[in-house]
Amino acid sequence: MSEVSLRVDGDEHTLLVDNRMMLLDLLRERLGISSPKKGCDHGQCGACTVLLDGRRTLSCLSLAVAQNGAEVTTAAGLAEDGDLHPVQRAFLSHDAFQCGYCTPGQVCSAVGVLDEVRWGWPSAVTVDMAGRPELDEAEVAERMSGNLCRCGAYAHIVPAVLDAAPAGEGGAAR
Repeated sequence: MSEVSLRVDGDEHTLLVDNRMMLLDLLRERLGISSPKKGCDHGQCGACTVLLDGRRTLSCLSLAVAQNGAEVTTAAGLAEDGDLHPVQRAFLSHDAFQCGYCTPGQVCSAVGVLDEVRWGWPSAVTVDMAGRPELDEAEVAERMSGNLCRCGAYAHIVPAVLDAAPAGEGGAAR
């Protein structure tokens, strides 16, 4: 057992946890945060994606004890003062979900994708590896490929991510 201190969705938490506990289980079972989902529990579906210190992470593969002192943001924690995050608004306006099970992971991943592009990180489909990545359908599809949707809402997810991108990065002005 180890003591772990985390800031989750803006709230500080200090807990005594089993050293084998995954971050996903800490969030869901110990803190009652249900937005990250346990889909495959093997890091293959992306339903458990959260932002860990600002970078997207599969919480089912992250040991809770290794995240001591970290900042965790779930899809539920993206809204500020009751206002939805631009990605959340875009998912709603593009009807980018069906059953909704994968949506929290998709939303967190999309926020991470937009940050990665802003930071200039290339992907496998980035044409100019030395330049800034240009956000287009292929770039979004590649970067979001770790998040699976059993309902097949990809035709709406990709445009939602593009719409949420800041002006000048492939998206509408926000």
